[in-house]
Amino acid sequence: MKTGFPLIIIGIIMFTMGLVIYYSIQSGQTDLVMRNIKYVGGTFVGLTGMGVTLAGILLYLISRNEAPIQKKYDI
Repeated sequence: MKTGFPLIIIGIIMFTMGLVIYYSIQSGQTDLVMRNIKYVGGTFVGLTGMGVTLAGILLYLISRNEAPIQKKYDI
């Protein structure tokens, strides 16, 4: 299995979890810990998920097997 494909899946899951963390906590929350979890945790996990997805796409594109170049010689 290619190394890029699992990273793409993991990145999408991380991005989704970041969205869930960010939007599941109410904005009017007065508790400092919950606000920090929302802003720091949700944003960090979401942005990290985007980066992991991009890295997976790049690894997938780099590790593709290309057809070897065949030279034709006239003898």
